[in-house]
Amino acid sequence: MSESVESAVAVASGLQNWAMMQEKQNVLLNKVLDGQANTILSLVNSVPSVPQLASSGSVGTLLHTTA
Repeated sequence: MSESVESAVAVASGLQNWAMMQEKQNVLLNKVLDGQANTILSLVNSVPSVPQLASSGSVGTLLHTTA
């Protein structure tokens, strides 16, 4: 009878440790994903919203060109 109680306590302790490690990994994953999201957002925001058209030269100013 004593062995079953000890094994149940050991299993419960092991599960508690496993859950704590999973929680730490989830927190780290969320931090990494937030950092990547911030990096991507800053890259997207750095792109000009309106393309700059040519104002001098023969391509796009004197000739009608399309790609």
